[in-house]
Amino acid sequence: MTSQLAERRDAQPRVCRYPPYVYSSGADAIDLADLAGLHLDPWQQLGLRHGLGERSDGRWSAFEVAVLVSRQNGKGAILEARELAGLYLFGERLILHSAHEYRTAMEAFLRVRNLIDGCDDLRRKVKRVVNTNGEEGIELLNGSRLRFIARSKGAGRGFSADCLIWDEAYALTAEQVEAQMPVLSARPNPQIWYTSSPPLDAVSGGQLFSVRRRALDSSGPTSLAYLDWGADGRLDDLSGVDLDNRTLWATTNPAYGHRITEETIERERAAMSPAGFARERLGIWPPDLSQGYQVIPVEDWEAALDGRSMIDGPRAFALDASWDRGQASIGGAGRRSDGRLHVELVDARPGTGWVVERLAQLARKWSPCAVVVDPGGPAGSLIPEIEAAGIEVHTVGATDVARAYGKFYDAVSGVDPGGRVLRHIGQPELTTAIAGATRRSIGDGFAWDRRNATVNITPLVAVTNALYGFAQTAHIDSGPVELTGSLMA
Repeated sequence: MTSQLAERRDAQPRVCRYPPYVYSSGADAIDLADLAGLHLDPWQQLGLRHGLGERSDGRWSAFEVAVLVSRQNGKGAILEARELAGLYLFGERLILHSAHEYRTAMEAFLRVRNLIDGCDDLRRKVKRVVNTNGEEGIELLNGSRLRFIARSKGAGRGFSADCLIWDEAYALTAEQVEAQMPVLSARPNPQIWYTSSPPLDAVSGGQLFSVRRRALDSSGPTSLAYLDWGADGRLDDLSGVDLDNRTLWATTNPAYGHRITEETIERERAAMSPAGFARERLGIWPPDLSQGYQVIPVEDWEAALDGRSMIDGPRAFALDASWDRGQASIGGAGRRSDGRLHVELVDARPGTGWVVERLAQLARKWSPCAVVVDPGGPAGSLIPEIEAAGIEVHTVGATDVARAYGKFYDAVSGVDPGGRVLRHIGQPELTTAIAGATRRSIGDGFAWDRRNATVNITPLVAVTNALYGFAQTAHIDSGPVELTGSLMA
């Protein structure tokens, strides 16, 4: 049964902040989109009006425009309208549209191309359309160009652009920003647009978190327009969020009742984890790094960083998988030449189908003193396959898991009798896990709370168990060890 909630295409953003303007070219962009057959919803029009506001000198009031809304609501249509306006109305010499994945950028290219092809007034002003792989774009007779690229550290270098479109901004990195932003430096009226759903975590989404922090900082003037339709809250604490509230579904999805039906959301609610549904459909953000580190203080983790750290001698590995088996990680641990301990994320990939072969490769190369798997965890089902590959598995019980947590915590925090004896090399996946991890009680001790995790903590569990396995077995002769250095090889 579905409710009779009205369509919410006019849903207002929960956060709507923008610099003042005296005029908006948004109305012109909306009219042009309509001419091309792109009929925008009121919420999409709102984003264009605030994003294309102008100061009294004719320059954009917003240098940056961020539109944050859950997936499949129609963010792309806002960008299409903005790009058409840049080509045909604003006289922008170059618009660079980039996305995290090449196929997403190409899908955006095809949509804009189809809009132009379907309108005689627009099509006859086109000089050429470039379909060469990696060079896709549209050039008008007046010299205006629109290029579509996949993001990388070097993408955009050598260009001079008037507008940067950063779609899928949840995966935008600081290196990519540093590569592309200088292309605007010599242009008289540049602008940047971000569109995204919330990031997966605070490390991979660090640049978007920075945008949000600036938007929410009311201490001074800003040149950022920020519209966020996501619900209030944090993924690590959903106690105050009613995930089944249909009104909340509607207010966080302005395409509700139009492109996204109530039945669709009901299916997603049943199939997704609470955190996944909250992030992907309700637009709730994961905790910021500044809001995380509930177990191990950020100061302790940063103090343990040594980018040149490596193992010298025996080493242990451990495998962990998420409850939904969507992610698996192999961690490693050992001792350095100076006697300190070293932990490292050796490998992390989606699914579990790759882990047995990878463990076999590592076992052949390193002759580890232990390969640890928790039989009570999600990776426990892989133990027979691992043993069939000729690898001896060291299992851990509940008491061992608590001891492993305690040893890792003590080694990082400095509670260990030897002080802060653990070192790591600053891998983002492991830092994300540390920042978002929480703990649960187990007997008289604690363990990492895998079941209620809002970030992928398999890297953390894997290195914790690897450290425990090393501590338990390193004194046993595991044969000659000829190799030293990074475990990632």
